[in-house]
Amino acid sequence: MEGTNKAQTPETSDGRPPLEIWGGIECTINRVGDRFPDQLIKNGHYARLSDIDALANLGIKAVRYPALWERNHQNPEEHWNWLRPRLTRLRERGVNPILGLVHHGSGPAHTNLLDPGFVTGLGEYAEQVARQFPWVTHYTPVNEPLTTARFSCLYGHWYPHKTDDASFARSLLIQCQATRLAMKRIRSVNPAAQLVQTEDMGRTYSTPTLAYQAEFENHRKWLSLDLLSGKVVPGHPLWERLLEWRLTEDELLEFANDPCPPDIYGVNYYITSERFIDERLDRYPPRTHGGNGKHAYADVSVVRASTDGISGPGGILEEVWERYRRPLAVTEAHIGCTREEQLRWILEFHNDAQHLRSQGMDLRAITVWSMLGAFDWCSLLTRDENIYEPGAFDVRSNPPRPTAIARLTKSLAAGKVEDHPVLGMNGWWRRQIRLVHPPSTPEQPRKYVSVNATRKPALGRPILITGATGTLGQAFARLCEIRGIPYFLATRQQMDICRPETIESLVTGLNPWAIINTAGYVRVDQAETEQERCFRENATGPAELAKVAAHHGIPLVTFSSDLVFDGEKRAPYVETDTTFPLNVYGASKAQAEQCSLELCSRSLVIRTSAFFGPWDLHNFVTVTLDKLRKREPVQAPIDAIVSPTYVPDLVNGTLDLLIDGETGIWHLANRGQTSWAELAWAVAERSGLPRDIIEPRPLHKFHLPAKRPLYSVLGSSRGEILPTLQDALNRYFDDISAVRGPFDAAGSSMHHPISEIPCFSGKPFPASNPRPRL
Repeated sequence: MEGTNKAQTPETSDGRPPLEIWGGIECTINRVGDRFPDQLIKNGHYARLSDIDALANLGIKAVRYPALWERNHQNPEEHWNWLRPRLTRLRERGVNPILGLVHHGSGPAHTNLLDPGFVTGLGEYAEQVARQFPWVTHYTPVNEPLTTARFSCLYGHWYPHKTDDASFARSLLIQCQATRLAMKRIRSVNPAAQLVQTEDMGRTYSTPTLAYQAEFENHRKWLSLDLLSGKVVPGHPLWERLLEWRLTEDELLEFANDPCPPDIYGVNYYITSERFIDERLDRYPPRTHGGNGKHAYADVSVVRASTDGISGPGGILEEVWERYRRPLAVTEAHIGCTREEQLRWILEFHNDAQHLRSQGMDLRAITVWSMLGAFDWCSLLTRDENIYEPGAFDVRSNPPRPTAIARLTKSLAAGKVEDHPVLGMNGWWRRQIRLVHPPSTPEQPRKYVSVNATRKPALGRPILITGATGTLGQAFARLCEIRGIPYFLATRQQMDICRPETIESLVTGLNPWAIINTAGYVRVDQAETEQERCFRENATGPAELAKVAAHHGIPLVTFSSDLVFDGEKRAPYVETDTTFPLNVYGASKAQAEQCSLELCSRSLVIRTSAFFGPWDLHNFVTVTLDKLRKREPVQAPIDAIVSPTYVPDLVNGTLDLLIDGETGIWHLANRGQTSWAELAWAVAERSGLPRDIIEPRPLHKFHLPAKRPLYSVLGSSRGEILPTLQDALNRYFDDISAVRGPFDAAGSSMHHPISEIPCFSGKPFPASNPRPRL
């Protein structure tokens, strides 16, 4: 590709260039009703030229970059003025842009996917782009035309919101016609221009009863690439069906007579790309139910239900290669999940790619997708909820913060594989935790299988967690188990954090890659009369842990509190605000912060506030709910304002920051603020219990021994990475409703573990919408 520094890309032993690492920016402007949600506005890239250097610094060879028709139509002059410095900077940095002109959109407001004018309009715009940037050599005029046709004209999620087969077929044809015309117009300016055609590739499996539907799905998935490649001719498995859907022979043969085969077939593969359909509806929740007019059935991800699991990227790539035998690239590799799973997903693509290349496949690159993350794909972009999935950079920080994905990308781009301890374990899609439906064996055997499918996990070094009996220590152990992160949960008998010889002995024996300290003195009021013990456990202990961590060159995570502040600010406290504790407990935490940071350069200090969760009996939310259910009165301060924190969010956020290699002080609290009384009212409202037994009182009426700030809300100048308080409360009630109950004697109830992992995003099939009729 143009812009590639040949001196930095030596040939492999077989004489071919090495596997390239590309990047991609989620840039969708899809129309929903009269709204045009814009990912570039949400992720802030539209206002940040500096992102270009951040991407280039990773060593990627190319980037799928937006030059979107919708934005040009709004204001052409502004569009060119925005695009020109960014493409110029990419060229200067040796990063080849692959320009996308329509990304899951339906074009400007005056047109749509069923309008023949879409074809000529995109063709004209494509030529304008080529004339503005004649040096650009790679284009994707329309991203994933088949997927866009399904979501827009078969399932009705996006504009023009149609739900019939004829509209689906027409919109697909129009997008392919527009792609072909766009490339002709581009090549009239630059004859060397290449088409990088992307499509979401998967496979459908079924029970024996629905084998006919799975066969249809597995033919239909090729339609966009088959049309462009000139393969849709009489005898094609869907030829007659396309005619039934009111496409004409002349329209179809036009592609056979004048094809526009991709120069690079771009394969997008998500965790949800492989489907399983099953007529046994009682095995699956109603939201998965749908049908085709002949049978009703559930449509779920293969990973959730099949005993065989997924084929994986390697299996899908082999299938595409066998069909076309043309250069391939993985053009999107992304999963919305916890950080270690994101890393494992990318590494699985890389392992498969290297294996397939060694077998002779012309596989050019893998693309780390959503370099700046993505918003609201968990709802297929139909709702503006600003639910964010980080990528190589987390845009919730300013400037965007590089995550562990950025580090892995840079390593792979340099021809290396980062040796992070969390990469030894298999991803959740390769573990039993993946199954949430009754296991089934599909009718269709897997023709191709990823080399990762039989990979034996290497447990590697654990995380050492202190505080085995505490709420936070138990939560870390629980979520490390779910996330596939090896850990050792140490009791006080195994290691006293105030005795350096016991710390050194355990660390030497375990060889952990990190220490997470959740131990400590937690009784705020008793600390006023137990000052020595409080400082010993809260300050001396973390200091001793920091010394050992520094000696072994490993990071230390320890926890602090909102009570290090005096409440005089009356605006959310951020990490750089000066501490001024009002009580002994707060003073012990402030001293612990200082010692940990001074003694260990890799210390990560998490300040948090008023945490609550589904796994213990003693937090304010759970106690309030229990009292409300028993109709016992609840007294709560009305003038003390805090930022409550949901324990699963706190633990997951902390683990992500640890894996990212973050250090220093971070504030982790769910976004929002409330008084304790208002929080109690919210619990009553959400649970449908009476709120009239909740008595709001001023804080001073409680006559607490330890003085507390009236305002201790935690904000962040480094990035607010936890969801809102309302979202956390909603999930708390969902979580406790899925267990035996949070009030059992042991306090050990646990809902299904898969629900504790953040959204596994991809491009899910909405089975509740109409299927093509057969």
